[in-house]
Amino acid sequence: MPAFKLVSPYIPQGDQPEAINQLMAGLAAGDRSQVLLGVTGSGKTFTMANIVAKVNRPTLVIAHNKTLAAQLYSEFKEFFPENAVHYFVSYYDYYQPEAYIPQSDTYIEKDASINEEIDRLRHASTSALFERRDVLIVASVSCI
Repeated sequence: MPAFKLVSPYIPQGDQPEAINQLMAGLAAGDRSQVLLGVTGSGKTFTMANIVAKVNRPTLVIAHNKTLAAQLYSEFKEFFPENAVHYFVSYYDYYQPEAYIPQSDTYIEKDASINEEIDRLRHASTSALFERRDVLIVASVSCI
């Protein structure tokens, strides 16, 4: 199985080694959920990259919005240039659900605009899951 190969000039520093050890212990113990907390710039993404490399399994990283997902995707692509890092977010540039306004008996049709590039990236993500084992997918909550 292809291994995740972490490429970085940095090594874990400060609280990162302990965070990595605790999160790895939680995974080994079968913990279903864990939280990594840290201030902006404390190296949470680098810490997660170290865990991905150690666990060496297909990985899903979920971000709360598209902006953070794009940032994480970019950083993980740099940390794992030899592995399959993919981006899976909602393909809508714009989405207006259907609506009904009873006061005026008005029905508003659903309207949407699909971003073809993001749609292509989504298809690449799902394809990679079938073709490789060294897959890291960064997704937004809204696309799940």
